[in-house]
Amino acid sequence: MDAATIEIFTKGITIAIGGFGPALAVGFIGGKAMESIGRNPESLDKLFVPMLLGMAFAEAIAIYALVITFIL
Repeated sequence: MDAATIEIFTKGITIAIGGFGPALAVGFIGGKAMESIGRNPESLDKLFVPMLLGMAFAEAIAIYALVITFIL
């Protein structure tokens, strides 16, 4: 393998690993929020903003991985 091929594989593995955790986190946060709202619909106002903040912080990790991939 030459250096260009190794670089492409490295970038692919970096974004794959960097996107896997945030994808699980966003799915878990969204699923639990919808489950909670489904059980208690009046809690929508109290859960919506913290859910969005949690998803944004989890998604920030994926954005960091994307930036690192571009730097590599």
